[in-house]
Amino acid sequence: MPELPDIAAYIGALETRIVGQPLERVRLANAFLLRTAQPPVASVEGHMVRELRRVGKRIAIGVENDLWLVLHLMIAGRLHWRAPEAKLAGRQSLAAFDFPNGSLVLTEAGSKRRASLHILFGEESLRSFDPGGIDIFSSDLDSFRATLTAENHTLKRALTDPRLLSGIGNAYSDEILHAAQLSPLTLTQKLQPQEWERLFAAARHTIGFWVDRLCAEAKADFPEKVTAFRKGMAVHGRYGEPCPRCGDKVLRIRYADKETNYCARCQTGGKVLADRSLSRLLGSDWPRTLEELEALKRR
Repeated sequence: MPELPDIAAYIGALETRIVGQPLERVRLANAFLLRTAQPPVASVEGHMVRELRRVGKRIAIGVENDLWLVLHLMIAGRLHWRAPEAKLAGRQSLAAFDFPNGSLVLTEAGSKRRASLHILFGEESLRSFDPGGIDIFSSDLDSFRATLTAENHTLKRALTDPRLLSGIGNAYSDEILHAAQLSPLTLTQKLQPQEWERLFAAARHTIGFWVDRLCAEAKADFPEKVTAFRKGMAVHGRYGEPCPRCGDKVLRIRYADKETNYCARCQTGGKVLADRSLSRLLGSDWPRTLEELEALKRR
């Protein structure tokens, strides 16, 4: 799912293309994309785009008359900038938003249709879509710590909870925790003051670095290859590859369709965290250290 840096890149690329331009027409190839009946789609057509905003992991396009188009790309939704009146070809094409200078096309890979479009009227309606998480750049250390310790959760869960932090998901939480050298399973109420300082600094630096990098790339070309697995990431999506800090292999915890990547040497003091599926299978034979894990692999 596109996270804060990816959404920021999309918004930066769109601002130079559609702000000040009239939204001439909205074409829906899949009726299930639109999740609201009022205001109707026709109400936004012909109106000038005033601004774009990020609302959590959503992209909000504001047009005249205080109307908003709110896009949630979910896991497989992606945006593309095409020639004016681009054809909606193939099952992956869900919608097109036509402007005089081009068409913004929404696609979604796979068979599940999770991406959504809401058309809203007014700021109050738009605010109702904000999960409430704080912005990492507008908060300070005290508010960051207070928010994440309101309930006692693992760091992984706390960082990815949209009610706590805005726009951070599975990929960038892995990178933040690696940078802070903290275990994804550490409980928030167990962190020491110096660990909170590391976590806060790591969150700001990691997200800031990727926002700057992806927005700079988006200035040259529209971001067509938005992915959770990027060259230059330290651990996310790099299972079995060497950790850039210590050289040990990156490990993972898998649950359902999600995966957490981490370095045991850098983040857990060498302890191998239990993978739910494999630990159930191996029981007491589950390796507790990197040395035991390597011995198990050599059997």
